[in-house]
Amino acid sequence: MGIVNVTPDSFSDGGRFLDADAAVAHGLALVDAGADLLDVGGESTRPGAVAVDEAEERRRVLPVVERLAAAAGVPVSIDTMKARVATAAIEVGATVVNDVTAGRGDDAMLVAAGKAGVGYVAMHMLGDPRSMQDAPSYDDVVREVGDFLVERLDAARAAGIAHEALAADPGIGFGKTVAHNLTLLAHLDVLVARLGVPVLVGTSRKRFLGTVLCDVAGTAGEPLPEDRGDATLATVVWALDAGARIVRVHEPRSAARAVALLDVMHDVAA
Repeated sequence: MGIVNVTPDSFSDGGRFLDADAAVAHGLALVDAGADLLDVGGESTRPGAVAVDEAEERRRVLPVVERLAAAAGVPVSIDTMKARVATAAIEVGATVVNDVTAGRGDDAMLVAAGKAGVGYVAMHMLGDPRSMQDAPSYDDVVREVGDFLVERLDAARAAGIAHEALAADPGIGFGKTVAHNLTLLAHLDVLVARLGVPVLVGTSRKRFLGTVLCDVAGTAGEPLPEDRGDATLATVVWALDAGARIVRVHEPRSAARAVALLDVMHDVAA
């Protein structure tokens, strides 16, 4: 899943693709680099991000979704927590809704996705983007994230979303400490086995990777987001080998090559 941020304030590439022409060109380049799916978002969900109203979010994403759906040759996902934005994006070509609130942010979201017959990704997040990193705490992060996702997947099915249309995301970096993120990745196979739907993992360029790299190297000063590619790839390979079916990345070329190599190795091992 290639990331197309049509935002001024995303943590990694905010502002670079706010213009629709730039966003479309970027999406097409991601496909050329190996992306099988494009995720278009118009509201940053980084820690502390400011909320965006519906009209502005629609203005940002709809032209990009429409043009990519027509030209990219791969499915387009709309990354939104608003049902009316999702519905408008579906009307112009989106076939997946990627919802960081798992339907809790808008009561109409699950029903809207069910009526439209599109794919739906339910993600775990503690709190909201404004507050999620304010001292997140769990007794057992793997069990609690799993409990949440099981409940939200049940709610999605009850709202009319087909089981085959569902995917789940443990929400790496969304209301988690570095230790929580690492624990979820270390036990990702447990979640994969428990949830019974494709699992999406998004670690790309996230801050915890920089923190871990500094700890391992014993250096001060975290690398910038664009310098966390090697760490991202390590987590991509780990996640895929643990059973994840989708990885959400800024740089799909290395991820696509890793997928190809893992497929060969699994075939040989079989």
